[in-house]
Amino acid sequence: MSNSLSRRSVIQLAASGLAAAALPSISPSMAQSSAWPNRPIRLIVPYTAGGFTDQMARLVQAGLQSRLGQTVVIENTPGANGIIGVNAVAKAAPDGHTFGVVIAAHAANTTLYPKLPYNPEKDLVGVSLMGISPLLAAVPIDAPFKNATELVAYARAHPGKVSFGSSGNGSAAHLTTELLKAITKTYMVHIPYRGSAPALTDLLGGHIQLLFDAPTNLIQPGKTGRIRLIGVSSDRRLPASPDVPTFIEQGLKDFTGSTWASMICPSGTPRDIVQRMSDEVSRIIRSDAARTRLDAMGTFAEGSTPQACDAFIASETAKWAEVIKSAGVTAS
Repeated sequence: MSNSLSRRSVIQLAASGLAAAALPSISPSMAQSSAWPNRPIRLIVPYTAGGFTDQMARLVQAGLQSRLGQTVVIENTPGANGIIGVNAVAKAAPDGHTFGVVIAAHAANTTLYPKLPYNPEKDLVGVSLMGISPLLAAVPIDAPFKNATELVAYARAHPGKVSFGSSGNGSAAHLTTELLKAITKTYMVHIPYRGSAPALTDLLGGHIQLLFDAPTNLIQPGKTGRIRLIGVSSDRRLPASPDVPTFIEQGLKDFTGSTWASMICPSGTPRDIVQRMSDEVSRIIRSDAARTRLDAMGTFAEGSTPQACDAFIASETAKWAEVIKSAGVTAS
């Protein structure tokens, strides 16, 4: 090797050393992010298979697997109004391989259960608001009221004579009806059930007079004339039930109530991973295929930034906290 080549090599080595020294050090989290995902992703659903939350998780499962190149495993972890599953998300390693899907009950639980095993604000972060599903209101087909206006008038004239069902204390259906009571200054009696199915059975039998529930449970019996659908708790009608007016259209200004699905993950998950997952979920949710399925479910497609998701959950938590405290709702 000539002296000139040796000097050139030395200069090149020195230059590369200086360049390396100028580069910022790579933290473990940055290294983790660059390799993400490097193993299957857990998507925890805090409820049993088949329900709204599970359907929303499965809606994005295949798309995420295709886009991220890793298996996405849905883990149904029901119990305690979703708390067990959400706690599993909160306690998971924040490495971008554990996510969860929560619904409106997640926001209500903050007030209903003062001693949660996790801190919703500190231990969890939002990824994307996936969809919003307004509730339909149904009454028996032979009820003495055929729309929201007549329901309110009847309830005012007969305090305590209208009983309403829900899938349980603190559920979206329960709190939405409590909000209706507060807005209309009516007194109706709450009958909690262990799920939507038995509540619908009693509505069909005329044992209760009102039921708010997810559109997927009420659209079909409404179409077949087994029950009467009298309103949508939204500012817009549902594509799956275009003939059912909103409560706002019927004079109840600002009355909205819904369940919804949001993806969350453990606090401390690298922000670039959270953003990437958010982007992918939003692309899937906003696709034509997903919108078609969501329309049939009575759900409006969303897809949001992590920041917007956090803000939405915070606003829902504050909204339902006011209703819970005003109505004296308890978890029991």
